[in-house]
Amino acid sequence: MCLGLFACGNKNTKGSKAQEQQPQKDRVEVLYFHGKQRCITCAAIEKNTKETMETLFANELKDGSLVFKSIDISQTENEEITNKYEVTWSSLFITKWKNGKDSTENLTEYAFAKALSAPDTFKANVTQKIRQLLK
Repeated sequence: MCLGLFACGNKNTKGSKAQEQQPQKDRVEVLYFHGKQRCITCAAIEKNTKETMETLFANELKDGSLVFKSIDISQTENEEITNKYEVTWSSLFITKWKNGKDSTENLTEYAFAKALSAPDTFKANVTQKIRQLLK
């Protein structure tokens, strides 16, 4: 698994651009980080996460209580968020924002273990985690 993490990674995080500076409403963010080149497992993580959210959480996506971001870590405009989450290769995080403070869970290891080999299990557990955080 470690080989897969490094094989599809891209450690180029040079450059800078300010991210959003205004206060945001309470929400859950699902952040998928990736490099320019992605392995089959990396692609499965994004595909399965996005499908789950669009299928089961369309209303939450529409009203902004749930946000999905696919972030290319090789793009200079993403350096700030990439550094915040200390990302150096494909990663999956779920962050709950409440009263301007964030609480983050790193699902990267789980995503690499299940997104390709057990996509239904992966989707079910991501769904459960999102529902729990939306409460």
